[in-house]
Amino acid sequence: MQIAIAKTKYVRISPRKARLAAALIRNKSVEDASTQLMFCKLRSGELLKKTLDAAVANAETQHNVQRRDLIVKEVRVDEGPTLKRAKPKNKGGSHPIMKRTSHFTIIVATE
Repeated sequence: MQIAIAKTKYVRISPRKARLAAALIRNKSVEDASTQLMFCKLRSGELLKKTLDAAVANAETQHNVQRRDLIVKEVRVDEGPTLKRAKPKNKGGSHPIMKRTSHFTIIVATE
């Protein structure tokens, strides 16, 4: 079994939202997963599709494998660094704003 990995780091979407789209493609064939992400209305679907296409391209170039023979073995959405901002509130106070980032890891393998 040959595997190929693609990683995308520091994506400006919260991991909680990205994991919703990641759950759609786990343990599916690459063609089904790509179709699922293409018609998914989530913003994270577009971002995960780019990473999935990169993993497929890695498998095709490094291991000389056809796209139709690949399955999505693992999809991982990890938490990246959080950008901390503040929003002014009443009486001179402030309210913290957490702008979260994600790291995507997709592993594809032959059956």
